[in-house]
Amino acid sequence: MEGTTVFAPAIEGIKTVKSDQGEIMSQPFLEVCKHILPVIDKFGAAMALVKSDIGGNISRLESKYASNPSRFNYLYSLVQVEVETKTAKSSSSCTNGLLWLTRAMDFLVALFRNLIDHEDWSMSQACTDSYTKTLKKWHGWLASSSFTVAMKLAPDRKKFMDVIGGTGDINADIEQFCSAFSPLLEENHKFLARFGLDELKAS
Repeated sequence: MEGTTVFAPAIEGIKTVKSDQGEIMSQPFLEVCKHILPVIDKFGAAMALVKSDIGGNISRLESKYASNPSRFNYLYSLVQVEVETKTAKSSSSCTNGLLWLTRAMDFLVALFRNLIDHEDWSMSQACTDSYTKTLKKWHGWLASSSFTVAMKLAPDRKKFMDVIGGTGDINADIEQFCSAFSPLLEENHKFLARFGLDELKAS
């Protein structure tokens, strides 16, 4: 048995996200996002905001899914029903939840990629770069400044990599996770963009 890293459950989970027709299914997609929470835990206080944000959005989508699993079996059905009832832009909508969940995952994928592509970067450098590339333009001043403060609490890079590495090949697992997960995030953005919902900013 080969060694495993904290990414193993998410990598496994990604394989079952799509239906035979190639549609993203609600529960498996949210499960993969949940599998990333233990990775974020290892960042400690630096990622507390991101973690509570992701956790909150997963819960919002899950409770909607649970209200009618057969109707909301596919992820985008959660959005479609809100588009039809014109509630998609409400801050408490599932659409908003999916949008911010996707953006937070964009940030994490960019961060994980930075960790394997730039071995000489400190953790806070890797975090700041991925934040600038992904979340920053959607955040207002307040969210931005609290994020900047949080990044100063980023753990030591080597310690972090050792902790998440477990007994497996962490770089290979990060690469595999990012390559498999990015297209799903891309698909979410494209879907939201069709309804003009990909540009919503944080208040």
